[in-house]
Amino acid sequence: MSDYARTERSLLAGLLLEVGPDAPTLCAGWTARDLAAHLVVRERRPDAMVGALVPPLAGHTEHVRRATAARQYADVVHDVRNPPWWSPLSNPLTDELANTVEFFIHHEDVRRARPDWEPRQLPHGHQAALWRAARFTGRLTLRRLRRPVRVQAPGFGEFQVGDGTPATVLTGAPGELALFLAGRQQVARVDVTGDESIRTARLSM
Repeated sequence: MSDYARTERSLLAGLLLEVGPDAPTLCAGWTARDLAAHLVVRERRPDAMVGALVPPLAGHTEHVRRATAARQYADVVHDVRNPPWWSPLSNPLTDELANTVEFFIHHEDVRRARPDWEPRQLPHGHQAALWRAARFTGRLTLRRLRRPVRVQAPGFGEFQVGDGTPATVLTGAPGELALFLAGRQQVARVDVTGDESIRTARLSM
């Protein structure tokens, strides 16, 4: 079994310590401390994460996240690096499925908020795993646009959302497409052919 989720988790935890709690991220309004707290709550407080799906409970989610962020930063990052075995998201059966793209995107949220970043050269297997995730999330997010969009990852495949001639064609490496389709259009190295308004559309879940 691959361990891309574990690799991204370890790299992200190391980077969080390197940049410090007040470093910016690509998550609007969140510092590195806020992002680390989000990841801890996501895995350790399923009661709080219900608020991400049920808007009336969002206040509870934010309260728990803020309380987590108020802890010692090194302790929060320690919990990011060492997830609980019992979590629905990080146990041995679900970790790779639930966290490969999650931790890749949040790793890049920290990396690409800094100057002079460059895309990483990822192994083919890692790119393939990100492509599988991009195909799934892309079909969900692109439906909001209500126009046909084709997504192409040379060497990995393509898919289209919507019928007819695509108004927009997205072309890039799987990791870059995963970032684009998760709402990080401004930093994703993706070629857009056709309707350029997709670069500013709301695509995040």
